[in-house]
Amino acid sequence: MLEARNLSKTYSSDGVEYEALKNVNLSVADGDCLAIVGKSGSGKSTLMHLLACLDSPTAGSVLVDGGDTSRLSEKAKNTLRNRKFGFVFQQFFLNGRDTVFENIVLPMRIRGASYAQLVADADEAIAAVRLSDKSFKKAKDLSGGEKQRVCIARALIGKPQVIFADEPTGNLDSTTGTAVEDMLFQMNREKGITLVVVTHDEDLANKCSRIIEMKDGQIISDKATEAAS
Repeated sequence: MLEARNLSKTYSSDGVEYEALKNVNLSVADGDCLAIVGKSGSGKSTLMHLLACLDSPTAGSVLVDGGDTSRLSEKAKNTLRNRKFGFVFQQFFLNGRDTVFENIVLPMRIRGASYAQLVADADEAIAAVRLSDKSFKKAKDLSGGEKQRVCIARALIGKPQVIFADEPTGNLDSTTGTAVEDMLFQMNREKGITLVVVTHDEDLANKCSRIIEMKDGQIISDKATEAAS
């Protein structure tokens, strides 16, 4: 479903080049549940951003369903992200003045969905994260855990093939974080959504069925966990 081929990324700043990724090769199958781990600066977030077509590689390519994304225009990449991917980040990126409903339906508005479709899809996504009683509450009035659940619903509404989660529980207490993790893994198990998690949290990583460990811009380990059995 997702494939990185000889993927490299170099950043330049003040005439100094930094090689964030070095010839990375990785395949992610439909329904996979994997964690990308490593110390700060290891390249894990860079890899996720390239896999999600949020950034372009310096060399190599990212394939989505067998198609080389480097051949796509920026407009086509935007469409691909909107239709195939959902995103959950450590920062919530919600409009606090808008309601839960308004925040969740944003991807479908971009897609040009009808109002009837917005309502139907939003009701399903909101129910999935158990926020049906909060649909018309302002996002600014929600707790941290509720805000992250809104983010999960926003990621789900477009029925994505892949959810990318970058430190999804980093701003949450342990109890709330566990509840959010359980929701993400439930989507993976019950809906077959591929889950790619970037995290420093060893406990969260071990709940995934596969762990990709990175160091100095390269994959140094790719192993199954006990969760895979």
